[in-house]
Amino acid sequence: MAKAKWPGLSLCVCVGASLGAAATLLLPASPDQTKPKSFLAAVFTPSEEELQTAIENDLSNIQLAVRRVATAALDATKTVTIRAGDTMSDVLQRAGVDRGVTLNIIEAVKQVYNPRRLQSGQALTLNFIDDPHTDDRHLGEMTFELSPSESVAVERTDDGTYNARKIVAETHRELTRYDGSISSSLAAATAEAGVPHKILDDMVKMFSYDVDFQRDIQEGDAFSVMFERVVTADGRVVSTGAIRVASMTLSGSPLKLYAFKDADGNVDFYNEKGEGVRKALLRTPINGARLSSGFGMRQHPILGYSKMHEGIDFGAPTGTPVFAAGDGVIEKREIFGGYGNYVRIRHSSGYATAYAHLSRFGQNIQVGKRVRQEQIIGYVGTTGRSTGAHLHYEVLRDARQVNPMTVKFPSSEKLEGTTLARFKESRSTTERQYAELAHPSSVAMIGPTREDSALR
Repeated sequence: MAKAKWPGLSLCVCVGASLGAAATLLLPASPDQTKPKSFLAAVFTPSEEELQTAIENDLSNIQLAVRRVATAALDATKTVTIRAGDTMSDVLQRAGVDRGVTLNIIEAVKQVYNPRRLQSGQALTLNFIDDPHTDDRHLGEMTFELSPSESVAVERTDDGTYNARKIVAETHRELTRYDGSISSSLAAATAEAGVPHKILDDMVKMFSYDVDFQRDIQEGDAFSVMFERVVTADGRVVSTGAIRVASMTLSGSPLKLYAFKDADGNVDFYNEKGEGVRKALLRTPINGARLSSGFGMRQHPILGYSKMHEGIDFGAPTGTPVFAAGDGVIEKREIFGGYGNYVRIRHSSGYATAYAHLSRFGQNIQVGKRVRQEQIIGYVGTTGRSTGAHLHYEVLRDARQVNPMTVKFPSSEKLEGTTLARFKESRSTTERQYAELAHPSSVAMIGPTREDSALR
């Protein structure tokens, strides 16, 4: 028997049919069989108004049932966020999970991950299931992300216990290229293009030997960079890798630098001729600072008269790290008159560098100690004769101060022979890959070629 289209009408039809059958038995047989039918039709046939009411009632019931199913589905999944000071237990119990179940879940998680390492802002996704034999609702699954490529899943087993496992997404390495024009600063231009901040920092370090980021950059200059990154199958970036090539065009003059791994396993950057980008000394031994005072005669801000300023000043917040401009030996480390906390480093070829007004000295910075280029030797402060937090930086050649922004520093290395030949081969491969990614923000998957693996 086919089901009725409307449940309400089904009831009406079934009841009517039963009564009709009974009436047929009670009424005397008659040659005219139409009378009982006319009688039943008059009694049980719904009017048009009654039919419309039944339809509306049934539609309302259907809509109510759909809303209940949708609400149940929404209630079955919750996303809760770790707050400052929260433990996993706090979050689960706040979501309505029984304390005993919470303890079981935490014990399961501990097998694959330390729940104490959860950070404020991390999200936990909870999926609840209904017990088909009771009205109880259980936590069926909990998941949370550790990184774009790794997550933890906790699942309820048939016996009511919980198992946890780590899920690692498939990833691949790829090259990507970004290009952009500069209107105010390299930082603003790379941010607008979507370049990761880590790549900006690496670019600043690469070019800081040749570029004065305060004065050399002008509107209309340009940059380009190609670097590696690790990406999941669905396109999420797991990590940003090494720069393969970067260029800056300043006042129409291009400066292009290539990454290359030498025979000793050291990765450094070289220009097209194979000359190392690293110079004997850094022009700017501090990151993210502004040039607040240049080299030369100036009106002294405290003494009030014109005086030769024998270094350059970089304005930066107190505590900003200050780096050794080059390899050398600590010659002075003391409170030195108007300089305040002061460090001087002796380098090769008759050069020395000095750093003044430091808030404090770096770890193990003592007279006679050797330091490496970019090692932290102190932190920005305002000690001595100073009107505010800044680094006073001096470069001395044969014990006489020279302008750090104009003095010519020699390259640290120049490739020759077979090493230069290997560099040219690597540069050629890099140029081909770079040209293939001609459009901004392009990507290309890369395999474990010798040139690729040489930089890892």
